[in-house]
Amino acid sequence: MASAEPWVGIWRPHKPRGPIAALYGSPGPKYALPGLTGVNKHDPTKFRAPVFSFGALHNQTSSNCSPGPRYLVPSNLTRVGQDGTPAFSLHSRPKEPRLFQVPGPGHYSPEHSGKAIFHSAPAYSLSGRSKDLSTSQIPGPATYNLPPMLGPKTVVTSAAPTYSLCGRSKNGSFHEDLKKTPGPAAYKVVDPCLYRQKPPQYSMTGRNFAPGETTKKPGPGAHYPENVTFTRAKAPSFSFGLRHSEYITPLIANVAE
Repeated sequence: MASAEPWVGIWRPHKPRGPIAALYGSPGPKYALPGLTGVNKHDPTKFRAPVFSFGALHNQTSSNCSPGPRYLVPSNLTRVGQDGTPAFSLHSRPKEPRLFQVPGPGHYSPEHSGKAIFHSAPAYSLSGRSKDLSTSQIPGPATYNLPPMLGPKTVVTSAAPTYSLCGRSKNGSFHEDLKKTPGPAAYKVVDPCLYRQKPPQYSMTGRNFAPGETTKKPGPGAHYPENVTFTRAKAPSFSFGLRHSEYITPLIANVAE
């Protein structure tokens, strides 16, 4: 392999001694690195995106779809059906199906078919009209509701303002609290005695006396000095007798003659 250009270095074109990676079309050893897709054997140095699944795949325990001997076969069931043994139950005996009975000639009334075939005069009675005979499904005048002419809900005419005695609704009013914030009365007022001079306190309770003797002593009205008989012979006694007048003539027994 001759070339007109001068060779640079010691390398010269030659036949390789063995196969090298450059002779093949494979990507080379880059597939030896951990994968970047999936969950298993993911490259720990790379970010892993969230993985979603449609549920776990259950492995089949056996490829045989036969149920096997796990079903309990009734004893009266054979390969040709039930063995015909009489069976008893607590249910009632089912009713035998009746034969279809065709109506006879006496069930028909051809004499009443004249009104259905020929025109007849109108007949009136005092009984009520049966609802089953009416075939007209047209609504009557009472079915429609005309708009009211009085009150606030008029459609044609203008309505005057109406008033009621009901209370004002709190929903949608100007004083509705949408944020549910506490008002001034929700906070407790601080006692001024905590940061100012405390004034004297008064109460309506009873007076507290100093502890002393609790025995009851008689007062001045409990004594009766006029009834004392220890120092006198007898206590003075008084009566409500008649007082004699000074103007009564005294009784003169001895009169000088």
